[in-house]
Amino acid sequence: MDLFAKCANQPMVEATRREQIYPYFHALESRQDTEVIMEGKRRIMLGSNNYLGLTVQPEIIEAAKQALDQYGTGCSGSRFLNGTLKLHLTLEEELADFVSKEAAMTFSTGFQSNLGIISALVSRQDYMVCDKENHASIYDACRLSYGKMVRYNHNDMASLEKCLKAIPESAGILIITDGVFSMSGDICKLDEIVALAKKYGARVMVDDAHGFGVLGNCGRGTADYFGLTDQVDIIMSTFSKSLASLGGFMAADAQVIDYARHVSRPFIFSASIPPSNAAAALAALRLLREHPELPKRLAALADYMRAGLTARGIAIRESATPIIPIYTYDAMRTLRINRRLYEEGVYVNCVLPPATPQGECLLRTSLMATHTEALLDEAMDIIARVLGEFAQ
Repeated sequence: MDLFAKCANQPMVEATRREQIYPYFHALESRQDTEVIMEGKRRIMLGSNNYLGLTVQPEIIEAAKQALDQYGTGCSGSRFLNGTLKLHLTLEEELADFVSKEAAMTFSTGFQSNLGIISALVSRQDYMVCDKENHASIYDACRLSYGKMVRYNHNDMASLEKCLKAIPESAGILIITDGVFSMSGDICKLDEIVALAKKYGARVMVDDAHGFGVLGNCGRGTADYFGLTDQVDIIMSTFSKSLASLGGFMAADAQVIDYARHVSRPFIFSASIPPSNAAAALAALRLLREHPELPKRLAALADYMRAGLTARGIAIRESATPIIPIYTYDAMRTLRINRRLYEEGVYVNCVLPPATPQGECLLRTSLMATHTEALLDEAMDIIARVLGEFAQ
């Protein structure tokens, strides 16, 4: 059989393109902001992970420009060899201090962070215990490691304990959970996870890509939100969301970080974060420290939108985060609604199987601290009108 035969068989992609409801790869022609120009038309952006709205902040843009002038466009090597800048070290020091850990290390992307952390720390005799709704990068990282992966039902602590009970006492165990689950907006039950970890001698890793900058004091994340920073062993997050850049990091005890720096293949064999990205992330982190009101503003806007959608009779999945899923159920219906919203000037994201169970499709909306109530009202009115068209 021809290796490429599978490439000609994408029935869902072909069907959605024929019906002109294909939802992916829309081209931006402006900055990532609350309002964007996408394919020639103004759209209200309700589908970005730019939670604090920092991608357009002048001081962050200026920091990236200055780094380009000082260091050039790239490092031309890995952190392990010629690619470490003083800028990287400063960023790592300030990240570690911000999340109250001894040390931190950075990776070139958030996806690569999970690959680099998990594959470095989990050996053949160890176990990884994962929430079934963890991010795809966690599952790929588990495949890259030599350990054994077991999964527990989403946010189901009885299921987690059943998994832990079945693991030999001689094995090392790493419980891995998203802090905030990216599609549903659910927050993990970190207090219960930590309690079970203590009971069964496990370590805990939180992927805080969607919690960093959102939850906790000054946006310090899920562990801080629960008051459990000292009991979470590894905090991971990205720069591509709240920190308005590209890259990721791991924060933990200094000994663990030093070990990972010397054995993590995705870290050792990848070029380091370009200077402009590192400088933008550092400037965003410092701005967040100076403006602890930003996560509070984001939370208030999320409450405002949840109340507004409910008042308009729109079924939403309850959450306490800026990720607000709207139920649309059937896959093709979801795609058609998404297309109509796009035509009417509102950009949201489709969530389809396998990201959701069959018949439980969603439109994922997400907010920025820089949205206004007036803009959200405009978007919610459009959403209500379009959903009304499909209720007939």
